[in-house]
Amino acid sequence: MIDVRVLDGAETTALEDQLREVFAEAFAEPPYGEGPADVDRAFRRFRSQARRKGFRAAVAFDGDRVVGMAYGYPLSASTGWWDTLVEHVAAELRLEDGTRTFGLFELAVRPSWRRQGVATAMHRRLVAGLPNERVMLNTRPEATAAQAAYRAWGYRRVGAAVPWDGAAVHDVMVLVLG
Repeated sequence: MIDVRVLDGAETTALEDQLREVFAEAFAEPPYGEGPADVDRAFRRFRSQARRKGFRAAVAFDGDRVVGMAYGYPLSASTGWWDTLVEHVAAELRLEDGTRTFGLFELAVRPSWRRQGVATAMHRRLVAGLPNERVMLNTRPEATAAQAAYRAWGYRRVGAAVPWDGAAVHDVMVLVLG
């Protein structure tokens, strides 16, 4: 039986070793092909992300073992996220005020726990009761299973971005809440 818990930054940081394992397993596969350097880069960001105001995580456990994670925080009014777009979007879509958009930065499930509703349960718990107007995420276009899940949950593609130097092009997707 999977137990999904909503955690704050300090509670999530205490699980970093297990979260690193989830990330490493989930993103080693195609289309990602990420290795140890990618895991290290992601978790350097994670430590500062977990300290952000409004950070929230939904972590899936099988007993004491972490089998999935989803986390994010509200985008600041001065976020650079929209600056990574490689397609034009309306200025109104880019407008941030510090509370409008919850950025979903990671969602991953260990391969042996996939196709059991873990990602859906984590996503549902993560966004339940958020005070934000919408949720935004970046995803690889060739990640067909992830794309299908996001669309099933109500996300729509609003553009494309290169989220960091050297990254592949990602689809930018938005879910309107409420």
